[in-house]
Amino acid sequence: MKVLITGGSGFLGINLIRFLRTKGVDEIRVLDIADFDYPEKSEPWLKFTLGDVRDIPAVEKITEGCDVVVHCAAALPLYSAEDIRTTEVDGSRNVLNAARKFGLDRHVQISSTAVYGVPKKHPIFEDDPMVGVGPYGHAKIDAEEICRAARKEGYCVPIIRPKSFVGPERLGVFALFYDWAYTGHGFPMIGSGNNRYQLMDVDDLCSAIWAAMTYPKDKVNTEFNIGAKEFTTMREDYQAVLDKAGHGKKIRGTPVAPIVFILRILEALKLSPLYPWVYETASTDSFVSIERAEKLLDYKPRYSNKDALIRNYEWYVAHLSEFEGKSGVSHRVPWKQGLLAVAKLFF
Repeated sequence: MKVLITGGSGFLGINLIRFLRTKGVDEIRVLDIADFDYPEKSEPWLKFTLGDVRDIPAVEKITEGCDVVVHCAAALPLYSAEDIRTTEVDGSRNVLNAARKFGLDRHVQISSTAVYGVPKKHPIFEDDPMVGVGPYGHAKIDAEEICRAARKEGYCVPIIRPKSFVGPERLGVFALFYDWAYTGHGFPMIGSGNNRYQLMDVDDLCSAIWAAMTYPKDKVNTEFNIGAKEFTTMREDYQAVLDKAGHGKKIRGTPVAPIVFILRILEALKLSPLYPWVYETASTDSFVSIERAEKLLDYKPRYSNKDALIRNYEWYVAHLSEFEGKSGVSHRVPWKQGLLAVAKLFF
């Protein structure tokens, strides 16, 4: 099997690459606008191209001769609205068109549960309304519509909607929490923290993607929510990391309205890395049904929320020296804390 992974230099990309190698995949191609700076780059089975999914010739060149494409490339919410839209929507169209042009077996689309916005009921099912939040959520919806149009023309396009996932190589907004835990600070929750907020481990996500890549087309040609099966409240799940850090610190609740108001101002002034999808939903329930994936993909998640967070935290501590002082807007580097670093002094 020859597999193309767009966005393969990212957190999901490298974990998926390593997972696919355990499954015997003998050639993996990567297209990404960021350099592929992992040890695997020198392996003969890894073929990396520095390029953009918005560049049609670059997409077609790397797609030709592949069997399956997993489209992971995305501009995260900290990017501009224009970059998000063109990457998510135009990029998905380009990759899907190339997959069909060169006769690939299928195109696996990595979407997001951001397509559901902030629902009023839980759990969320795949057929529930899609309303989105901000440019990222809306772009994900439009990208999915392109995939569904291809389905109507007979092409196989499984769509994976993962909850927020953590694990080795994951930093981004989670690095803020891990930094506070590691340096002996408590951590504030927006609200009481008694809401249920489902996460998942990247290894479980990779197993679902593998099933979407390999199971019969008539089983996988639909949308799948993917998340942890075992999760409790945000307060309890995140407290497990503070307990692991060993400083005796606690999760502390904060009043929702004033904190969200402050975070909106800080975001507008570019003094906080948190964007609306984070702070507008952090105090509410957020969990999806994974029944369809369990039935059609034989999805059996190995990690609970607590397991996934602790595994990610242990990786963070073991690799701290490698990214200390670095920052950016991807999941692979810590995000700048801005004025939130000052707030740490009070916890």
